Amino acid sequence: MSFENVYENSRRAEAYAKLEFANTYYLAYRDLPMIIQKHVEGNRAVDFGCGAGRSTRFLKQRGFHVIGIDIAQDMLNKARELDPTGDYRLVSDGGYRHLGTGTFDLVQSIFTFDNIPGKENRIAILKSLRELLEPEGKMICLGSNSEVYTNEWASFTTKDFRENRHAKTGDIVRIITTDVEDRRPVEDIFWTEDDYQEIFAAAGFDIEEIYRPLGQDNEPYRWVSETTIPPWIIYVLRNTK
Repeated sequence: MSFENVYENSRRAEAYAKLEFANTYYLAYRDLPMIIQKHVEGNRAVDFGCGAGRSTRFLKQRGFHVIGIDIAQDMLNKARELDPTGDYRLVSDGGYRHLGTGTFDLVQSIFTFDNIPGKENRIAILKSLRELLEPEGKMICLGSNSEVYTNEWASFTTKDFRENRHAKTGDIVRIITTDVEDRRPVEDIFWTEDDYQEIFAAAGFDIEEIYRPLGQDNEPYRWVSETTIPPWIIYVLRNTK
């Protein structure tokens, strides 16, 4: 089965440009300021797979000089519309050296690897991103917990895709985002935590810390599975010494 990046689409870009930080997405961003403060020195960043710019604006608001990069022109068009002073650039997979090798304190990747097929392709991209980091720089990689695709959430539904339960590494899985008007299923690539740890090592990264954010009862959202199953896993990566 072939994989198509559904985000390379103007209608999808228009819908996802309206997403902010509510519901399940809140848990992706809630702890990032603390994580960044704890692990990252400096303020030069690349936001890999910036899409419509939500994650890039997030870093800008925290004082980072950040370049948002993506392979989807429609998404970048929305990012520039929403943030005219931002620095958003179209790139090809693995083609990042022109940004400046050994230059950045942080490479941020929010959800991007959910949509990247192929083990060797992922490793090659991670190696290219690692080259951007200065020696003490860090990569923060946030991806979907594999359990996202078999449960219900404040922001997502998977109940129509029972085949997700039998997914293996590299398979296409489907999920519907209920926070946007565009309810067409999104196709992601199934990847487990063990699989992520394997490709990080192969790309020359050590894992400095792993975070698994859970919803809390005092938060203003109607949690479904979020208080017992972390929807996201956040990896803090450093160069292998």
